[in-house]
Amino acid sequence: MSVETVTEVKGVGEKLADELAAVDIYTVEDLLNYFPYRYDQYEIKPLSELIHEDKVTIEGRVIHEPSLAFYGRKKSRLTFTVEVENVAVKAVMFNRSFAKKQLARGDTVTLTGKWDAHRLQITVSNYKKGAAQSQQDIQPVYSVKGDLTSYKLKKAIKNGFKDFSQSIEELLPERYLHSYKLPSREKALYTMHFPQSRVALKHARRRFIYEEFLLFQLKMQLLRKIQRESTTGNAQLYDKEEVTSFMESFPFSLTDAQQKSLRQILNDMKSPYRMNRLLQGDVGSGKTAVAAICLYASITAGKQGALMVPTEILAEQHVESLKELFGNRANIVLLTGSVKGKKRREILDQVINQEADIVVGTHALIQDDVFFHDLGFVIVDEQHRFGVEQRRILKDKGLDPDVLFMTATPIPRTLAITAFGDMDVSVIDEMPVGRKEIETYWVKDNMLDRILDFVEKHIRQGEQAYVICPLIEESDKLDIQNAVDLYHQLAEYYPPEINVGLMHGRLRSEEKDDIMKQFAANEIQVLVSTTVVEVGVNVPNATIMVIYDAERFGLSQLHQLRGRVGRGDKQSYCILIADPKGETGKERMRIMTETTNGFELSEEDLKLRGPGDFFGKKQSGVPEFKVADMVHDYRALETARKDAEEIIEGNLLENDADFQPLRNWLERHFSFTDKLD
Repeated sequence: MSVETVTEVKGVGEKLADELAAVDIYTVEDLLNYFPYRYDQYEIKPLSELIHEDKVTIEGRVIHEPSLAFYGRKKSRLTFTVEVENVAVKAVMFNRSFAKKQLARGDTVTLTGKWDAHRLQITVSNYKKGAAQSQQDIQPVYSVKGDLTSYKLKKAIKNGFKDFSQSIEELLPERYLHSYKLPSREKALYTMHFPQSRVALKHARRRFIYEEFLLFQLKMQLLRKIQRESTTGNAQLYDKEEVTSFMESFPFSLTDAQQKSLRQILNDMKSPYRMNRLLQGDVGSGKTAVAAICLYASITAGKQGALMVPTEILAEQHVESLKELFGNRANIVLLTGSVKGKKRREILDQVINQEADIVVGTHALIQDDVFFHDLGFVIVDEQHRFGVEQRRILKDKGLDPDVLFMTATPIPRTLAITAFGDMDVSVIDEMPVGRKEIETYWVKDNMLDRILDFVEKHIRQGEQAYVICPLIEESDKLDIQNAVDLYHQLAEYYPPEINVGLMHGRLRSEEKDDIMKQFAANEIQVLVSTTVVEVGVNVPNATIMVIYDAERFGLSQLHQLRGRVGRGDKQSYCILIADPKGETGKERMRIMTETTNGFELSEEDLKLRGPGDFFGKKQSGVPEFKVADMVHDYRALETARKDAEEIIEGNLLENDADFQPLRNWLERHFSFTDKLD
């Protein structure tokens, strides 16, 4: 069906084809798969069940002649009374004077509109003479643009089914249709456009939710298989006793979650395939310790390790913490944009001669003049901050090194297995023993003076504070506190001995690093900033995080910001200044004060915000589904992932005739499937 152009459908000429192209409909397949974005359901319910101010549908008999009144310029109001269940209901219609001639006393009418339960009145948006065809009339609503109208689109879809329904191919094997009780593709497609009942529509949607997830998961699993099998001969034969001895030298014990993640990573390193794993862990959960052990394992296998981070100051902090853990067991070098001239050449020589065991750096690690002797293990920290291309270049620096991506953004499992479907996922969801929980408070801005005094009291005890706000400079559009104004206010409010600093995204990298170094050295006591401090830098002395206009941030972002404090042994605080107007904003603040578990928060955030802006608009890699919704349909997502794994692991696409249609579809839509055989 895919090859026929849409002009093969009866009634679709060149003009209509151009109009359909505006909504990306070029073929018959595109046309029949162009689903409504919503359904208006006209369900007739008894008067006693109608809810005040809801959109409702009623059916009744006109008992008085309609009365028409004109007002203003070309405006009219038509009123008439209908008898519904022996009750007189007043109907009001605006600007439809022509309906006076169409409605007569005694006519049966079906009316849809806004219900006023107090006045027993309906403000009519749609009316139809005669009784409803069924008690549940369901009307699909399509997205159209330009000269394309819903009427023309619906007519084209109807003709498309008449001419081509027999060539709609079933993609799913019979066993899945049977075990999940799913309608055939042809029947489900027809129901999506011409639903006869709510139940039929529900089953058609169920079918496409599962199908969309399965096709996507098959694509991801295939990618994963191809990536793995193109990199055989990558086993790292590390020294188990040496690694155990290294772990025992730590001044702390690993949590169960750390040990589980470590086992998964070490098993990957032993396998002949290249590792492609995501390690998720809340701020402070101990990802660095796990990373250090894996780097050491790679060194005992005769390889080198690399750790790439987004900023120079973060790279410096990682070098310090790794040197503390490794002692004299490894030579760790730092390579950033600031390392220049003779010093840089010396480090590059150490890297190529394998005198350097571990190289920590920013994107300077992927410059053309950086060559490794034998790169075996690569860690990319806060991986969503790096582009796909940057990550690929780093991987290509070694002979297919194992790659571990780390993130402190707690991504719900539902989203992780979808957005990162071509990776394995490890999770550290347990905090080390003895860490003090950050106390979180939600206050209104009328308490500002008390908050500033609270901050000053703690600064006098030698501590530091972050103050975060959403905008850099004043904006006409949004009346919210901005960083520049706030910086000046606080600099004036506090005495001269309390240094206030300012940081935002428009500063150059060197300026940001310089300010963070001053803050880390306690030369700045109060740091006013936009969300650029969200990732990374460790300032154990910072104990207070104040967030202005907190309702403007998502839960996960608030949690990331809160994670900047609570890194030392002192009690830390997060103060959310917010006056949310809507229920969602209030719910967000309430959840923040009740839990410090990043994974719980991320699940809640996903429910409140949806997947689209969970990662941010463009960088997410989260697929757009026509029917499926990853949050509400997560059970179907899990099922589809399990089935996709079985199909790929069992080579069913190649060896089972029932799976041939799925294979054909994948070959048509994805270029890499030629590597299947």
